[in-house]
Amino acid sequence: MKYSFVLPCLNEENSLPGVISEIKEAIDKYNLNAEILISDNGSTDRSIEISKENGCRVCNCEKKGYGNALICGTKNASGDYLFMLDSDGSYSLQNLKFFLDKIDEGYEFISGNRYKGGIEKGAMSLSHWVGVKGLSMFGNMFFHTPIKDWHCGLRGYKRELFKDINWISSGMEYASEMIIRAKKRGMKMCEVPTILRPDTRGRKPHLRTIRDGLRHVNLITKMFIKGEK
Repeated sequence: MKYSFVLPCLNEENSLPGVISEIKEAIDKYNLNAEILISDNGSTDRSIEISKENGCRVCNCEKKGYGNALICGTKNASGDYLFMLDSDGSYSLQNLKFFLDKIDEGYEFISGNRYKGGIEKGAMSLSHWVGVKGLSMFGNMFFHTPIKDWHCGLRGYKRELFKDINWISSGMEYASEMIIRAKKRGMKMCEVPTILRPDTRGRKPHLRTIRDGLRHVNLITKMFIKGEK
């Protein structure tokens, strides 16, 4: 089996070397047949250069947005199973074995849960902590999934089941759409504890709590009313 680690990237030159190094250590530790794919969303810094220098494959996503970058990465990945994680260094791969074990058990969509794994001091603001909890509960009111942390950016999934979906999300709300699609298509889903730590990017995040939160609410409501599959 082959794995692809897919990283959406937009000007992450400060954090990217450390993330790539951590992934390589995990690949060696678990003796994985794996690639690292950087889905670049228009970086103007040295992100692409750094990626290539470190032996990563790069695909260029011309459409802006977190969701678009991950959709592009999924389409261009060569792995049977994909691991998505952010390029900012916020997600530890310390619990990667949990994901691998669940894949061996036949799970097709595995999400991390930061509340179960641990959130280090300074890694998540109070507003974000409350917002994610609230939106996860809101989503499960309609779709009743086993996922309790709907916005964790560390996930594993079977590429074949996700590559041909007609996605309607381009931004951060893609995280919610993934869960809804997995549920509606009857995928075997679960979540595992994941550690969140302060990011190392050295700049303000692309995330905008209120704006992106409203986009999640709109997406969840729309997909429930329309019965999107």
